[in-house]
Amino acid sequence: MTRTDPTPSALRLAVVGAGPAGLALALLASRQLPDAHVAVFDARPVDADIGRDPRTLALSLGSVQLLQRLGCWPAASARPIRRVHVSQQQPTLLLPREPEVLIDAADEGVPLLGAVLSYGSLVAPLQQAWLETAAREPQRLATHFGQRVAALKPLEQGVEIDAGIVERYDLAVVAEGGVFAEQARKSLAHDYRQTAWVGQVDVEGLPADTAFERFTSHGPAALLPLPDGPQGPRAALVWCVPSDDDPVRELDDRQRIAVLNHVFHPSIGRITGISPLKAFALGLNAEATLVRGRTVRIGNAAQTLHPVAGQGLNLGLRDAFELVRLLAQGSGIDAALRRMERRRAPDRWATIATTDFLARSFTWQLPGLAAARGLGLAALQALGPAKSMLARQMMFGRR
Repeated sequence: MTRTDPTPSALRLAVVGAGPAGLALALLASRQLPDAHVAVFDARPVDADIGRDPRTLALSLGSVQLLQRLGCWPAASARPIRRVHVSQQQPTLLLPREPEVLIDAADEGVPLLGAVLSYGSLVAPLQQAWLETAAREPQRLATHFGQRVAALKPLEQGVEIDAGIVERYDLAVVAEGGVFAEQARKSLAHDYRQTAWVGQVDVEGLPADTAFERFTSHGPAALLPLPDGPQGPRAALVWCVPSDDDPVRELDDRQRIAVLNHVFHPSIGRITGISPLKAFALGLNAEATLVRGRTVRIGNAAQTLHPVAGQGLNLGLRDAFELVRLLAQGSGIDAALRRMERRRAPDRWATIATTDFLARSFTWQLPGLAAARGLGLAALQALGPAKSMLARQMMFGRR
């Protein structure tokens, strides 16, 4: 084996981005590649109070299990999802009532379908675990927080990273994603001309541990269960509407509550309060491949998706665990990267295609489209094996 294709024991690995996917990958590499040199780069200062970041994350059961294996799952801060209720607001003459699909963890023989928690409550224990691990082995594990990576330069058999000091690595994993509006456009890009309004709501009578997805004429809207607040049950809100004719922007809180109580299925209970909402432009922005030379992109760095399926971070975590597993087999970096591209393609492209189709369908002005979508939901509810297959893909990705 030459210096240009090192064994795992000689591997120099750089992880750019200390979010959930990047930290999970670095921790896994530190354990499964016990002699590899691993460095984590992030512009965030190491003493930043990341635990207070309130952004909401929805994780699949597979992601929860992966984080449990790392010993970094903050169960006390997470709210389990045991049921998913999907419905369509628009009635169709072909069905006697609004179409809906109910997926229940008990029917699938699992304790939960996934979980909801804040970004900070997930990243804080992952970061702490990495810092403690790096402190125990400073000769091979390095932390470069507060250092933005200015450039990655591909080399013949490696990557040169410029973060104030230029260093060479055998492999770089980019896990720094960002949001659609701020990203440079990748190989596959499409602006959906939709806006996601994101925040939290108080819901009187909210069914426990249930996530709701509602298809409306404007776009999808979702409620994800959160730990109870001072006013009782709470849920994270993702409300997608057209950007060019935004029906949410000019409303005050009272009006937004009234509209949401009309939008969502009565089974959610009654929305009584709402936090300030933040707006995010929505689009698809995906690389044609995960691997380019000795650089691998995962999570939002590889593909930014519409939130209709809530799979962005779950894809990134599956990428991270598969890459380290393949590297640990010891067949060399280039062989591992070829297998990575091949093995992750079905899951990745199935998820991209599904979310892209659903997102675009809300912008199509086609007669009968809502009726067709409603019939599809009704058929899915009636066909148990098909519904179970969908549930398994939501929990574990396409295998």
